[in-house]
Amino acid sequence: MNGTLVVFRREFAAYFSTPLAYVFLAFFLVLTGIYQWAFMGFYNADQASLQSLFSGLPWLFLALIPALGMRLWSEERHSGTIELLLTLPISVAQAVLGKFLAAWAFVGVALGLLVSEWVTVTYLGEPDHGVIAASFMGAFLMAGAFLAFAALVSSLTKNQVLAFVVTLVLLLVNLTVGFPGVADWLGAVLPSTLHQAIKDSSFLVRFDAISRGVLDLRDVLFFLSAMALCLFANATVVDLRKGA
Repeated sequence: MNGTLVVFRREFAAYFSTPLAYVFLAFFLVLTGIYQWAFMGFYNADQASLQSLFSGLPWLFLALIPALGMRLWSEERHSGTIELLLTLPISVAQAVLGKFLAAWAFVGVALGLLVSEWVTVTYLGEPDHGVIAASFMGAFLMAGAFLAFAALVSSLTKNQVLAFVVTLVLLLVNLTVGFPGVADWLGAVLPSTLHQAIKDSSFLVRFDAISRGVLDLRDVLFFLSAMALCLFANATVVDLRKGA
């Protein structure tokens, strides 16, 4: 774990060494604020709830997390610093895990800033704090799954733009198959077993269940398993490229 911590500290500090991190955080807060208070008409709903905010998070993550994840390995390969990183006395698995955890922690900082929204709705009414807490946990897990997938795609190419586009498209497909209208259409044209398998693999379906306050262990394990699978594949790709 010492190697993982070294990479984690290096990567996490690097986020805040440039204005890019602060631009990302500010952009994230502005987008969530516009979505919650203007687009979704929070005051018109006349309900002390953050459900409208969390319903939009998967789509906000779709735009922001591929942009964050595209640089994890593509930039290292493009600049040639990946060779320097892998000459350190750490394993490939430690490097992959450390970089992922740093990015995940950075997204955690962004989500932590949304606690101000929680304070606001608490001041305005009496929200269900259990549902909000579960929604934050679900958002953090979903962000981790998005990032792990983005890291895997990033490890496959030196081109950051290509990594961004491929990640965005594949995650969009994953979210879309869980969208009610699309899911119903797929149910009408696909065998029930295949349809259910596709629907269950959607991050949107899993997150929606948690954001309703139903913290099912199966949904938590789904996100953790998705992260573990993507990180394992990420480490395998980096290791193979190292040997090449």
